[in-house]
Amino acid sequence: MDEKRLTDLELKFTEQEQTIGELSDMVNRQWQEIELLKRKLVSAHDRIISLEGTLPASSDAEKPPHY
Repeated sequence: MDEKRLTDLELKFTEQEQTIGELSDMVNRQWQEIELLKRKLVSAHDRIISLEGTLPASSDAEKPPHY
């Protein structure tokens, strides 16, 4: 009886060890993707700020010529 119990525990341990490894890999991939997305967001933000700086200042009081 003890031998079967020990074998069952070893199987469960092996399965859990594999699951932990898979979860660790998944978290690592997600972390890398988050870092990539953060860099892209910062780049897009910087680009928007740069483009806004090149726009002429507009006055809300001025009406377009077609009015």
